[in-house]
Amino acid sequence: MKISVRYIRLFILTVLTILGGVRLAYAQDPDPYAQPLLNDSVVDAQILVKTPIDAEMTEEDGHTVVVADDYPYGFDGKKIFNPDPTRAVWMSALFPGLGQIYNRRYWKLPIVIAGFMGLGYGMSWNNTQYQDYSNGYMDLMSGDPNKNSYMNFFPPNTDESSLDKNWLKSVLQTRKNFYRRNRDLCIICMVGVYLIAIIDAYVDAQLAHFDISPDLSLDITPGFSTEPITRKYSIGLNWAFTF
Repeated sequence: MKISVRYIRLFILTVLTILGGVRLAYAQDPDPYAQPLLNDSVVDAQILVKTPIDAEMTEEDGHTVVVADDYPYGFDGKKIFNPDPTRAVWMSALFPGLGQIYNRRYWKLPIVIAGFMGLGYGMSWNNTQYQDYSNGYMDLMSGDPNKNSYMNFFPPNTDESSLDKNWLKSVLQTRKNFYRRNRDLCIICMVGVYLIAIIDAYVDAQLAHFDISPDLSLDITPGFSTEPITRKYSIGLNWAFTF
């Protein structure tokens, strides 16, 4: 009778040991239906997106949007305008102002046109005056009485014999040189405006999508300093750049 009770206790202990081992093994075994998360991924409430290295992530309407750097379209579905600097230069060189139109900087077009029109008018007017005084100077120096175009600068009832020829020669030569210099300056300025329009078109196209940080600022505040030797106070300005 004692042997039977001992075997029964041993059987019960063995069964409990087996059940405990099975429970422990099941607790340590991972869920076969569970899926591991992807590395380098972003989990959103509605979408799981693998993040590429060269992509830019933004949030729009509560959804995760992945945009590559070279993606040509914006979030509204419209193609982003990206001007070509080389094309802008050639168009501006072909006709001043076309580069600004290509870059969609329409407000610069009147400035370029006004510069060329003003300088063109100044060149034409100074050239006309130069030709008149130059012809009068040459007629005076020729000594031919039939050539007296210099008298057009005087009233009709002026007596030519009463004029001082040396004084007249000096005046005609001075004014001839004056208007020639102004004409040449207008031509040089027109070439300068032409080159500036080309450079502006290139720089504008090159920096069309240049990102200017909102933190970029310049602060100017009054400053006071003391000279170390004389101990005199001086007042100045402090410049602080934030970028």
